[in-house]
Amino acid sequence: MKIQSVEANNRKKAFELRTARGTFTYPYAKLAIPPASDNRVMEVFPDPDTGQEAFTYHLESGAEDTVHMDAVLEYHQDPTYLNEVLLHRLTVEARKALDQSDLAKREVVRRLGTSPSQLYRLLDPTRSSKSAGQLLAILHLLGREVDVVVRPRRPRPPIRAKQVRGRKTAV
Repeated sequence: MKIQSVEANNRKKAFELRTARGTFTYPYAKLAIPPASDNRVMEVFPDPDTGQEAFTYHLESGAEDTVHMDAVLEYHQDPTYLNEVLLHRLTVEARKALDQSDLAKREVVRRLGTSPSQLYRLLDPTRSSKSAGQLLAILHLLGREVDVVVRPRRPRPPIRAKQVRGRKTAV
């Protein structure tokens, strides 16, 4: 996903990114080199070296860092991004299983009832136009067991408040 524009919002202590899919924020607290009141963001821009899929920021101290859009999507728990990560992990495991298997690729193709080209597309980690069900079928055929665990998400830690000159602020 390409970043169209990015701005530093010191009031919110976050970067605001605009993309074709909407606006996202990314908090300073998640950065490897976070800005501070005495070391502010001097410049921020979509990085052309990454095909505008990341942004780079420069601080007053001269330090700089680049943040990829994947980190922003992961922070927001974007469902599309999480699906792509799941498919990638299943694909990598299917490729490993096929490499370790005694079954010939032709036999796998025959048992799945598909074509060799479709098998190669399913095993290509760069392709995202596949389903988890197809990959689970391959893994099952190759003798792998996949467990899906659904559990409640861990609650986020509570935001502590501290007293600053007569008013409460978040820490």
